[in-house]
Amino acid sequence: MPNGDTERLDIEINALRPRRLRLALAQLNTTVGDIDGNCALIRQGLARARVARAQVVVFPELTIPGYPPEDLLLKPEFIQANLAALESLLPETVGLTAIIGFVDANVDIFNAAAICHDGRLAGIYHKTYLPNYSVFDEDRYFQAGSAASVFVLGGVTFGVTVCEDIWSPTSPAETQALAGGAELLINISASPYYAGKRANRERMIATRAADNVAIVAYCNLVGGQDELLFDGSSLVYSAGGELIARAPAFEDDFIVADLDIDDVFRRRLKDPRRRKDRLVYAGDDAIEVVRLPDIASRADPEALVPVSRGPIAPALSDTAEVYRALVLGARDYVQKNSFKKVVIGLSGGIDSSLTAAIAVDALGAANVVGVAMPSRYSSTHSLEDAEALARNLGIEYRLVPIDGTFQAYLETMAPAWPGTEPNVAEENLQARIRGMI
Repeated sequence: MPNGDTERLDIEINALRPRRLRLALAQLNTTVGDIDGNCALIRQGLARARVARAQVVVFPELTIPGYPPEDLLLKPEFIQANLAALESLLPETVGLTAIIGFVDANVDIFNAAAICHDGRLAGIYHKTYLPNYSVFDEDRYFQAGSAASVFVLGGVTFGVTVCEDIWSPTSPAETQALAGGAELLINISASPYYAGKRANRERMIATRAADNVAIVAYCNLVGGQDELLFDGSSLVYSAGGELIARAPAFEDDFIVADLDIDDVFRRRLKDPRRRKDRLVYAGDDAIEVVRLPDIASRADPEALVPVSRGPIAPALSDTAEVYRALVLGARDYVQKNSFKKVVIGLSGGIDSSLTAAIAVDALGAANVVGVAMPSRYSSTHSLEDAEALARNLGIEYRLVPIDGTFQAYLETMAPAWPGTEPNVAEENLQARIRGMI
């Protein structure tokens, strides 16, 4: 049967039954270099997707190696371990379609997404836009992808992109929607957090959904990795740019949403602009269409108990957002570096008090030690405040006076400072002493 007749037959069949897709987003906190630990998290996500009877489950960018892997990518054995891990995960995807971030190797290496379907690798997408600004250095490590493809699953056409690809208005997602007819655009991401970014990101995702008249599902990494922090806040937007689902910020989560694919078709019928845009791709066979085999064991989507559109986690206030970010960043920095406890110098002032509160919320009171280090410049009031703070937080409190050490410094430096009066230089010696202690 000619391809055009096949497409017409698909439309006729789909017109007789509603098209729904149950989608799961696994918002994970991975660790760079911990391939085994990251794969354990992926397996948990696959198991949860099976229990939720999801058809497609999505994981963040570079899920297997962790993000950003940086100079680990210069080690061939690390690349091979990541590829072997992907291979080991394939049997776990039987009965599911899973999108998993990994490093692909084909002459060069690529930041890639694996499209795993019913126990086999059905396709690979290579990230096209490699950011090389701000905290990003991907152009140093990866080759850029150059091809976009779409996948057809049970009459639903979807495309997959990676992080930066969705931020550009003329992204591969646009090609997937116009040339490939993708109704669902899936983006796996590791988008670092900064104050105010969530609102900007949501506006961007809503715009991409409305401009392409497609559902956009965005699965973001969560957790701290050295100086970087990822907030999660994974999203699903309708083809009209309305929020369907949102995962909470700064915590692992697993959200499920039932997508009305027919709504995309209805909206496209009413948007003549898209027909003109599609003429740009007329006769262009550059985009590959991959048809995924039906999964016999999969339940009829119409028989599923609806989960509504999906959970929408409330947005945090500006202050709460920053505080949650600090807590998560502190916790992951300590735990991912295998530290056990932290020591904080307590002055009785607001800075050390806030730092101690963050540490307790991140690690628990038993893992925080507060040390007051008074000198001749310390007031009785500040010591009382430091002790009260430690008591209120339930942390261990130690008093280590530094005036003797401070006096020794002054006597040592006296010959170098003849005929001078004490000033801020002498006071700043305290900070060096306290840091050493």
